[in-house]
Formats: sequence, structure tokens, C-alpha cells
Amino acid sequence: MSEVTVQGTEHWTRKSNVRLFLWRKSAVEPRDAKGTILFVHGSSMASQPTFDLHVPGRPDSSAMDWFAARGFDTWCMDNEGYGRSDKHRPINCDIINGADDLAAGTEYITRTTGASKLLVYGISSGALKAALFTARHPERVARLALDAFVWTGEGSPTLAERRKRLPEFQSKHRRPIDRAFVHSIFDRDHPGTADEATINAFSDAILALDDSVPTGTYVDMCSKLPLVDPEKVTVPTIIMRGEFDGIAGFDDLIEFFKRLPNPDKQFAVMAGIAHASFQQKNYRAVYHILHAFFTQPEPVYRG
Repeated sequence: MSEVTVQGTEHWTRKSNVRLFLWRKSAVEPRDAKGTILFVHGSSMASQPTFDLHVPGRPDSSAMDWFAARGFDTWCMDNEGYGRSDKHRPINCDIINGADDLAAGTEYITRTTGASKLLVYGISSGALKAALFTARHPERVARLALDAFVWTGEGSPTLAERRKRLPEFQSKHRRPIDRAFVHSIFDRDHPGTADEATINAFSDAILALDDSVPTGTYVDMCSKLPLVDPEKVTVPTIIMRGEFDGIAGFDDLIEFFKRLPNPDKQFAVMAGIAHASFQQKNYRAVYHILHAFFTQPEPVYRG
């Protein structure tokens, strides 16, 4: 495709007395507008390292740039307690709180852009936040993509290990992160699915913004699942599951998928992918799956 110039702009909104940071990437001269995407980050990193990562020698490393070049208006936001958003409240910033952030963020995005509905992608605990938000506000979501999602937690070796530290996570509002921790995300499921340069760049970007992150999503995923009722997720939905992902148990996801009421739904298994999809060696396959779902024509007739 011909070269498209993409620009980034920062935005801010409020959830009561909490200031939330949003980042927008879009083409300078938009052509063939495809829709507005909101990307929702996971438990251990802010939004820009996840969705707007630049790695020398790794083409299309920024998912936001890739989708913006193809006609999408792309947004991400830092949940409360992460990145550039406020961190002053003495709370653990759980999944319900994150869904509240998305309510504030989407209200700002729709008001700013004029978009009537958004295309929403969430990964890991971000998928839980996105699903819960969508169940509450289906009128704001055109299509929903849930990557590395978990419903009840059944069949998740990562959560089984994490539960061993549940008392520690419950005892404080934040947990420290460092370079070794970021590397452990890529080592725990299937080492080798991400290259070292990308992991290092990801670590640099995460740690430039945070040296600790909230404990709330870990506590929720270890002790409070299920948090989302699939029958209340009424919009077209895709479940994206990495072949080697230790968070998302197959049977757990299939049971959730079966209960989704909208017949416009898909289940995609991503070969060669572990947990952090956009940072994997096979990231372009992830883009392809997501792009196909977000550009799928709406059904014109259902008998």
C-alpha cells in the first residue's frame, strides 16, 4: 500500500476527580475511513508500550500505526493507576474500576470524533474490562475483540501459579515491576515466541512509565471470576486465543463463546502465539485476524 503519514496526539479526560490519559493515532490525510478503534491494555503495563511500540528492524511494530494507515482512527488510554493517568487514590484499581475508566474514555472519544460506536479490542485483564464495559454500554460498541480473555479461570496454569501469591496481592494496592518481570511474561508459556529485541524494547517502554502497577486485576483474576456474564455481551464478538497462552483455557473460552447471544461471533486460535499477542513473532497474523473482524460487513438479512 502507498505510504500514509500517521500523527499522534495526546488527550485527557476525567472520571470524577481522576485524570485519564488518552493517545490517538490517525492518518494526516484520512482515506477510506474504516471506523474508530479503542485498544485496552492489560494488568502489567500502560497503553502506549502495548499498542504503539516501535522496535528498530521490526516493521509495523506499532499496532496503532498499522491500523491508522489502513483508515482507522485509533485510540488507547491508560487506566487509572497506570502510565500517565492519575495514581493518587489509595485503591487497587480493579477490573470494575477499569470498566468505569472505559466509560469515561469512550464518552470523550465519541464526543471528540463524532463516532456513534467504537471498535473495541482488549487483551488479558483489558479484555475483561472491555467485556464488562460492553455489557454495561452495548450502545457504544460496534464490534468487540477479546484477546487472552478468561471467564471462570478454569484450566489456566498461569492463574493457578498466581493464586499462590494471592495474600500478597491482597495486602497492598500496587506491586513492583522490573525488567526481569517483563521478560517473565514471555518465558512462562512458550519461550521463543517473541524475539529478544522486541522484549527489550517493550521492557524499556513499560519501565519508562511505571516501576509498579496496581494489584486489583491480579486479585480479581485469582479470586473473583467470573466477572462477565456472556449473555449480556450482545454485540458482535471475536474471541482470540493464542496457541500457547497460559491465561486462557480453551474449554473455559468455548463455554463463554457458546453463551454469547449475538450470532455474529467468531473464535480464532492464533498459531505460534503465547500471551502478549502484539509483541510476538507472529504479530502480523494477529493484525490480520483483527482487521478482518473489524472490517467484516454487517449482515443485511437474517431469516
